[in-house]
Formats: sequence, structure tokens, C-alpha cells
Amino acid sequence: MRTRQVRSDIAFPFRTDRRGRTAHADHDDHVRDLIEQLLFTSPGERVMRPDFGCGLLDLVFTPNSPELASALELSVQASLQRWLGELIEVEALDVVSEENVVRVYLRYVVRSTASRRDEVFEGSGPV
Repeated sequence: MRTRQVRSDIAFPFRTDRRGRTAHADHDDHVRDLIEQLLFTSPGERVMRPDFGCGLLDLVFTPNSPELASALELSVQASLQRWLGELIEVEALDVVSEENVVRVYLRYVVRSTASRRDEVFEGSGPV
């Protein structure tokens, strides 16, 4: 009888577990971690991938407007499709900027497991 092997990836942010080993995350949690990295990485931050990221935190202190919200959603949608389109299917996306906090409400399906997830990603500018 074969046992099903559970896929495990390195957790983000990098940390150690209670045994002192590299912490791991299951595949769905790893995909969530990848989304978080994409959303809160500014273009130019990664040396070998200068166009990776959304740059949401760069816009935290920009005055809110319907046009800015639409532009942010389009930018986030395009980045998710470009960098993670093979891993997820985005079903709903809403980007909200309040004071110095950006929240991304995202409903997506992890393609490999067909699990539907509703997540809220939050980032803030420098304090």
C-alpha cells in the first residue's frame, strides 16, 4: 500500500521550528506566502528580478481616490497573473488604502489542490 506524500515548502518569513530546523509550510500556505511576498515587494528590490513586485507600500501615503484604487487593483491583478498565474486563479480582488495601511482582500483558488481561499494581506508604510 502506498502512502501519499505531503508536499512541504520552506515557510515565509524564514524561521526555525521548535526543533531548531527550518520551518516548513504545506503547499496552500506556501502559495499564500508567495502572494504576500509579491504584494509587498517593491519593483527593483530583487537583484535578479528587478520587475518582480507590486509596489503597494510605495503608495501608502498617496492621497486616496477612485482612480488610484482602480489603478492599484489593475496593477495587483497583472502582477498576480504574471508571477503566480500558474499557481492560482484569482476570483475576487479589492485593494483598500486607509491612512498608512494598505489591505488587499483576495479570493483565489490554488490550482494544484483546488482549494478556495479568502485572505486579507495588510502592509503599512514606515512609522
